Amino acid sequence: MTPTAPHTEPGLGSYLTGFFLALVLTGISFALVVFDVLPRSTDLVVIAVAAVAQILVHLRYFLHLGLTTTPRENLVVLLFAGVLIFIMIGGSLWIMFDLRDRMMG
Repeated sequence: MTPTAPHTEPGLGSYLTGFFLALVLTGISFALVVFDVLPRSTDLVVIAVAAVAQILVHLRYFLHLGLTTTPRENLVVLLFAGVLIFIMIGGSLWIMFDLRDRMMG
């Protein structure tokens, strides 16, 4: 029988780090829109990168999924998150383009 590493519970510091990073990433996105300092295409790219970073922060600091090992459960959670993101973004784009077509035509 091989010894296993003791399971350590995440502490308050992990949650606070994740909360701080999520606030910073959200603040960056809002600041780009409010202050309008960059061209629109650059804003969209930076906001998309911040969104992906925020997903990774949530997975790491709130769901405690590590990137070094990927047991089956972590893979299932990541796939489920990917499907949900695809449905939300795809559905939102579908609705917006449909509304645009109805308003313009």
